[in-house]
Parts: sequence; structure tokens; C-alpha cells
Amino acid sequence: MWFAVKRLALGLILIAGAAAVLLATDVRRREPGGLPRIAIFQHASVPVLDDGVRGMIDGLAANGYRKGETADITLYNAQGEAATANTIAHDITDGRFDLVITSSTLSLQAVANANKSGRTIHVFGIVADPYAAGVGLDPANPLGHPRHLVGQGILFPVSEVFGMARQMLPSLKTVGVAWDPAQANSRRFVEDARAACTKLGIELLEAQVESTAGVREAIESVISRGAQAIWIGGDITVSNAIETVITACRQAKIPVFSMLPGNPNRGTLFDIGFDYYQAGSLCGELAAQILKGKDPATIPIRDTKDLVDRFLLVNKKALIGLKDPWRIPDELLRTANIVVDEEGVPRETGEDKSTKR
Repeated sequence: MWFAVKRLALGLILIAGAAAVLLATDVRRREPGGLPRIAIFQHASVPVLDDGVRGMIDGLAANGYRKGETADITLYNAQGEAATANTIAHDITDGRFDLVITSSTLSLQAVANANKSGRTIHVFGIVADPYAAGVGLDPANPLGHPRHLVGQGILFPVSEVFGMARQMLPSLKTVGVAWDPAQANSRRFVEDARAACTKLGIELLEAQVESTAGVREAIESVISRGAQAIWIGGDITVSNAIETVITACRQAKIPVFSMLPGNPNRGTLFDIGFDYYQAGSLCGELAAQILKGKDPATIPIRDTKDLVDRFLLVNKKALIGLKDPWRIPDELLRTANIVVDEEGVPRETGEDKSTKR
């Protein structure tokens, strides 16, 4: 009898201790004056995602959550490694953070998979097509999403990219692309590119890659099949090896164009997309609304393409030495945000939409 009583007492003590620890944790998270804890997670260091994260931080700050002052914000970067991304995703969804923001489809997927129980509120941004990510979103209903998961997509029209390339080379017939089929974003962009090329009478020469190490071989394979140019969509694997792509294309005397604006010095012929700093800022604003008490379940998933400026960079220096007669029409020069001259000097033109990039 006495033994049973002691066992019961020990059990009650352990339960009470566990409850005290949980209560203390909850108090630390909710104590008056305590800073909200926010994690921002990006998959890799590429200009689009870097710009997006800067926008997220500034969007939070503009709405009262300033890093180190009124909010405890921690930045995470998987540096393009899937295993690292999964480790980070599990770490930041253990309940320590009040809210997690992700930048990129791959980060969205990693965190959504680690956070299926909904322990942490998750806001996503810098995602072309969130419905293609396979994270439980209903494309027929913007409110059809897990109550702890909400965010914003931003899908640039791929047809405009290939239309611009055709303007620069009216005889353009073949374009090569390397892409990673494991990436939902990349699959969507390539599907759109196939449709755009079919309408324009351009043959899209494709090569699939699984890692950045295979990008050079993939690019060389489509060049050997007659690609007159190489297109880079929203593929993180290929973006991480963009210098390799440009080097191979210079040797072949063909240009590279991309949907990844942000770096005027890398040598692409043109980059067109959105101002991803602005897109990130909108995402930070959304996160701030939730931190102030708005229920994520009442917020629809939305595409922000009509709320964000288009961004175009063109590079006159990249025309030098090409085997085909590529040229940049004056109308594109007038509408570009940045023009790189024949000496390689980037200059802002017209209305500056990149002051915070």
C-alpha cells in the first residue's frame, strides 16, 4: 500500500514538474514586454531570395517589428542543401518562434512538412505558384489552406520573357534550359515555357539536373543540340551555378537570359521579373498583421503580381562576341530599370524602382 502511494506521489510530482516547465515556457513567450520571436528562412543565397528577405525585414519594421528593437528576428539559410533545409525546418517549428516566414518554394515545402501539426504559424513569400508546392492549398478556394499556413504567390508571365528574346533576335528558333524536376517552381516555369515557345515557333531544348554539379554538363548538352541561347527560370539548383552557365555560354558565343533580376555584373543579356524586395515587403506586412492578432485562417492566399513592380535589366556588353545578330531595341532600353553599357558599367534609367534592392 505504502509503495503504491509513493509511486502515485512520484507520478504527481513529475506531472507537476512538466506542467511547470510548459507554463514557464509559455510565460516566457507571452510575458509583458517580451519581444515576438520571428524566424526568416531562405533556401539559398541568390539575389531574388536575398532581395525578398530584405523586403520581409523592412516590411516587418514598417509595421512595428524592428529587428533587435521591437522584435527578435533570426535569419536562417540552407545554402542550397536539402538536408540542411530539413534540419532547419524542424528546428524552427519546435515552438520557440511565434511565427516563421519562408522565402522560396523549397523553404515553404520544408517548413510545411515539418510543421504539419501546426505548432508554429507559417507565412510564405517569394513563391511563383504556391498551389504547385503540394502543401495542402486549394487552388479553387483562396481560403482553402491549413489554418496555420498562409502566404503570397507571385508568378511572372513566362511568355513575356520569350517574347522579349524574340524581339532581340527575330530569327530565334532554339532555346536551351536546364532544370531540376524536384522543384515545383521549376516544373511550373518549364510548363509555361513550353507553351510560350510553341506559340512563338521556338524549340525548347531541355536537360534535367539533380544538383549544381550537373549543371555544366546539362548546359553543354543543350548547346551541342543547337541552342541559340540559354534561359534560366526560377530554378534554385541552376541559379546556384549561374556563373558556370554564363561561362559555358560565353565559350559557345550564345547569350543567357533569366527571370532572376538582381545582379547587373554577372553577364546575362537580360533579366526580367518582379521587384522581389517589394514582394518581400508585402510578405512582411502580412506577417505583421498576424502578429498583431489577425487569424491566419481568415486570410486568403493571393497572387501579388499586380501589386509589385516589373523589373528589367539589359546588358549591352553581353552582346559583344555573340555569333548571332542579337540587338536590344530602343524601346526596351527606355523601359529598363538598369542598363549595363558596352564597358560593363550599370546605370539606372527612368524611374528608380530599385533604391532598396
